[in-house]
This record gives sequence, C-alpha cells and structure tokens, in this order.
Amino acid sequence: MPHPAFAARRSHPVGEPMAAESCKHEHSHILDSKVHGGGYACAVTRAIFCSRCRLQRWLDVEAVMAMAQAEVGMIPLPAALEIQRAAKLSTMNLEHVAAGVAKTGHSLMPLLRALQDNCSPSAREYVHYGATTQDIQDTAQSLEMRDVLDTVDVALDALIEKLAALAGTHRSSLMVARTHSIPALPTTFGLKVAGWIDELLRHRDRLAQARQRVLVVQLFGGVGTMAAFGPDAMALLSVFARRLCLGVPHAGWHVARDRVAEFVSALAMMTASLARVADEIRTLNRWEIAEVEVGWSDQQIGSSTMPHKRNPEGCEQVVVMARLAKAQVALALDAMILEHERDYRGTRLEWCAVADVSHYALMALSLLTDTVGTLTVNDKTMERTANDYCDSICMEAFVFEMAKKLGKSSAYEIIFELTQACQRDRVSIRSAVESDPRVLAAVDEDQLARLFEPKAHLGMAETIVDSVLVEAGARRY
Repeated sequence: MPHPAFAARRSHPVGEPMAAESCKHEHSHILDSKVHGGGYACAVTRAIFCSRCRLQRWLDVEAVMAMAQAEVGMIPLPAALEIQRAAKLSTMNLEHVAAGVAKTGHSLMPLLRALQDNCSPSAREYVHYGATTQDIQDTAQSLEMRDVLDTVDVALDALIEKLAALAGTHRSSLMVARTHSIPALPTTFGLKVAGWIDELLRHRDRLAQARQRVLVVQLFGGVGTMAAFGPDAMALLSVFARRLCLGVPHAGWHVARDRVAEFVSALAMMTASLARVADEIRTLNRWEIAEVEVGWSDQQIGSSTMPHKRNPEGCEQVVVMARLAKAQVALALDAMILEHERDYRGTRLEWCAVADVSHYALMALSLLTDTVGTLTVNDKTMERTANDYCDSICMEAFVFEMAKKLGKSSAYEIIFELTQACQRDRVSIRSAVESDPRVLAAVDEDQLARLFEPKAHLGMAETIVDSVLVEAGARRY
C-alpha cells in the first residue's frame, strides 16, 4: 500500500483539490504527454509502436505463418485461411486480452486464445502451430524496425537534400574555421555543411548495410531446433520469410541479440551526428557570433520574462534526443547478455530500447530538417569576421610562404614567436609581421597584402564541396 502522505498528495494536487478525481492518469510518460509529447516523438513512430498496432502485428505474423504452413503442406489450407480471416484485433475484446495478460503473466497467450475463439473448432487447433512466443514477437519487431528504417531513409534523404542546397549556395562563402573554439584558418560555410553531409551519407550506408543483417524472421521453435515443425521446417522458414519480405537467418537468434543492438546503435550514432550539426548551428546563432540565424515565427515565445529572446530550442531538443538515444544503446547491449537457449530479459529491454531510439532518432531528423529549412546564413557577417581576424588566421600561409626560403620549422618558429608576443602584449600581429626583418627577408613586399587576404587561403575547400555534392547526388539518384 502507498504511504498515506503520497496517497493524499495524489488525490488532492496543490491548487486543484478535486481535479484528480476526473483524471484517469493515463499519460504518465513524457512521450504520451498531450502537452509536451510532440517534442519527443512524431506521428510516424507513434503509429509504428502503437500498442494496439503491435498486437495486430503479432496477429498478422500468426496469419502469415499459418498461410506459409499451408503452402508447405504442414496444415490444411482451409484452416490457414480461417486463421487469416480471424486475425483481426477489431473483432476481439481488448480489455479481456489485457486482463488475461495481467492474470497469466504471459504476453501472448491471451491474444492467442482470443484468436482461437474467432476460429472454428477444427481451425483453432492450428493456431500458433509449432512456434514459440518469441518467434512471433521477434518477427513482428523486425517488421517494426523495417518500418522505422523505411521512414528514416526518406527523412534522411530530405535532410541531405536541404543541406546539399545550403552547401551549394554557400560553396564560396568565406568564414572563420575554429578549432578548440578559437579562430584558426579561413574556410567556407559550404565546406562546413559538406562535412555534415559527408557524415550523414556514411550513416545512410550503415543503415542500408544493417538492413541485410537486422531484418530477418524468427521461426525456430522453443529452443531453436525447429523440431515441432517436422521435416518441412526449413522450407517453412523460407516461405515465411518470403511472404513477409524479410531475410532468412541461418540459425535462431532468441538469445543472439546483436541484430537488435546494431539497429539501436546505428540509429543512436546517426542521432549523435544530427546533434553535432544542431549544436554547431546553435553556437553560430549566438548574437556575439551571428553567422547564422535560426528561423522564428510570430507565434513563438522565447522566454516568459525576457520578451526579446529567440531561443534555438529546436537545436537544443535535437541534442536532447541524441542523449536519450544514446541511453538506449546501453539497454540494447545489456539485452545481448542472456542465458542458454531462451531468456526473456532481453526482449523486455528491447521493447523499450527499440521503440524509444526510433522515436528520438526520427524526432531529431524532423527537428533538424525544419531548422535547416528555415536557416538564414549571414554570409556578410561571416566574411566580416574572417577579415577582422585576418591577422591571425592567415599566419599559416606566412609560415609556408617563408618556408620556401627558410624551411618550415624555421619559418614556424619565427611566426610563433611573433604571434605569441603580440597576444601577450596586446599589439597588432599584422604590424609586427610587416615590420619584422626576418619576415621581410623571406617574403617579397608585394606578397604581404595577398598573404593577409583570407580568401587567398581557402585551399581545396570549393573542390571538396563539389566532390561531396556529387557523391550526395549519386547516392540519391
């Protein structure tokens, strides 16, 4: 029994003493919040992992198995057809199923009994013929993961397309490249975005490769021997997989959960990359940098007390999604450490990890795509900042120009000494460099102005952007 203080607190919330009596307390997880859940999950994943749809998917797998068994002559075709017609959750009493699960402690048997009740006495004998519960649930989870990957494919392509347009537009837009958060060298915004695209293309490859390993059926019986299916077991496995458009595994994977861990890990990795992009946008959006500006609508509110605020909350939420996705990887790895031929502890962990990482990954994709689609790039500010820091960010160019006469190490030592002294004494680097006899002896006077021009030191930035855009286009089309 709950402590009386907690019971009282639950019945009489502060400021609303009678409201609790009308609340059914059905939405206790942030994902299910009618108010705030929209920041954690999107409509597509809510549909994929809907609890009713999950039960229907289990019934669908049972129906496909029955039809596959009929195809190989394992059960009568009329019985299989009847099971297929009966496997409709809409014809079943879901409250009775839920009560049955609570009573029996078994996640599938009450649903199977409801299916049997929908069948004639002869057909009901062939319901769930030879399979074990995990066969049905693992196969259904493979279908869920396929739906997620199908959706991710489309969403990731849409994001890459927007980023490609951004990179192309700003292929030559000069900006400061920063390392360890400090201005380093000249670069272009297009190259920065091309780096984002290149990383996401690798995730696209990983997810495509993972499909071949991850999306397979499970139909190996109680301990993986397929004994209950008789001599046609292997033929049944192939037909079952063909009907579901899933792969055929070499052996049962009731306790070999690397496939699911790969799915969870791949999505979490992708989401972490999305967070890196979002966090970079968030940083460049800072007023003291102001190189990009996130979109804003008249309906948005940044602060309840500071009316001027335009907070990049979409970017921040992508990072939140990545951190939540990362947490699911630990669960998926824990689910790999199981015992003997069956161990349901892994399954119960996966039901959370697979659904949650899918929610978070697709939510992050949606948020970042919206952010990129409404992003303003302040290329004039970028260029102005690069020119403001030209004394510092052009020093590498001086080293390599001087190296032609002095050697790289000697040239570096001279520029290092000069620039460190200027920063210590708070004096102009340009003035010090232009007046140093060691520099003037190694650099022609007519080259000095060019060496202080950031645009002259972009290297292969534009070529790299073009290469990435060609690769993105080739993979898309």
